[in-house]
Amino acid sequence: MAGAIRVKHMFLCSSILASNNNINKALSRLPRRGINVIAGNLSSSETKKKEKEKRKRRKEIEVARETAEAVVKKEKRRTRSSREYEIGDDEAPSSHVPVMLGEVMDVFSSVRLRSFVDCTLGAAGHSSSIIQSHSELNHFVGMDVDPVARKLAHFHIDSLMHPTLKASIVLKNFKYIKSAVADSHPELLDVGVDGILMDLGMSSMQVNNPERGFSVLQQGPLDMRMDPQASLTAEDIVNSWPESELGRILREYGEESNWHSLQTRIVKARLTGGLHSTGDLVDLIKRMSPPSRGGRQGWIKTATRVFQGLRIAVNDELKTLQNALYSSFDVLSPGGRLAVISFHSLEDRVVKQTFLDILGFQREETNAEMSVRPERQIEESIDKELKEKEAWIKQTVISSKGVILTKRPITPSEEEEKLNRRARSAKLRVIQKL
Repeated sequence: MAGAIRVKHMFLCSSILASNNNINKALSRLPRRGINVIAGNLSSSETKKKEKEKRKRRKEIEVARETAEAVVKKEKRRTRSSREYEIGDDEAPSSHVPVMLGEVMDVFSSVRLRSFVDCTLGAAGHSSSIIQSHSELNHFVGMDVDPVARKLAHFHIDSLMHPTLKASIVLKNFKYIKSAVADSHPELLDVGVDGILMDLGMSSMQVNNPERGFSVLQQGPLDMRMDPQASLTAEDIVNSWPESELGRILREYGEESNWHSLQTRIVKARLTGGLHSTGDLVDLIKRMSPPSRGGRQGWIKTATRVFQGLRIAVNDELKTLQNALYSSFDVLSPGGRLAVISFHSLEDRVVKQTFLDILGFQREETNAEMSVRPERQIEESIDKELKEKEAWIKQTVISSKGVILTKRPITPSEEEEKLNRRARSAKLRVIQKL
């Protein structure tokens, strides 16, 4: 029996060896290329995995490089304030804190400020400090379209009045600055105004009041009017304006990349009764923002852009701002300064280009072309004198009409951005009349 098993085992072994010899002969007859293909297939999955990891790593490096370049480019386009940020003892963190107050005070510190106009008075945070710091101030005009802000500002300004100060607070849009000055202090039209300020940001009083319809986080009517007496509301736009015009608002004013889908959904909602509250509009946006696109942050960012676009359209903000800038420069006295704080790229673009237009520079003119004009030597003298007197002035653009004191906008200090979230997107630009 044992012998039979040994014979069987020997037969199996010889069969296996013969089989292996046949396989080897078959492989030897294959072309070398075929052998390589077979070997390559054995490790193809591992190779693909490595290549995928390499591509992912290259992508990460590229994204990091682009991010770093964007940060550097952004820093080059602005001048970050180095001023120490201070909050008054009476200012609670939740209260309305004036943005870039120290920087605004620096702008007007060297000006003999006999007259001053605050075009966006709000709660009078900036103006209160200006009045306290300039004892020579004789004429003050505060403008606002919000009656609630006007009432609060009255309280603050009245507490700072002194015998030689004449103050007027008017309920008017800042594009009517000439008529506001003419009605309250007509003598200023002849001599001009020494200082003008525009703070284009939303006040906490407006954002925190749900009835105004500005907040994406609070339920309220789709209103968004800065001037409660105005007729057009955001509700009118989303429910009755032409589809193409609605799309333009979302694309150009809201700077929303997904504008077309939003436009389609909003128009479709009209068939089922329309959108009548901030909650209705936010719910529509939420349904269009899948979790993969940032979750809660994703829909909030989209909603913020949509609300911005509608607010700009309701109040015709960009055209109104442009008109107000021209009118303000007209009423400045020689040596007078106009300071503007903007909060988004559309506003800042209008301020920048309008300042250049006021000085007579065309859009296509470059810095090199500006430098070859005959008046260059005089301008360099003015530039040098300004920088020696005021450390905050870094780069200027000069013409015979005036000086842009902020070729690059001033942005808040890092400390202010941390302590006052409203300041994060602020940009300050200043022009002086010659």
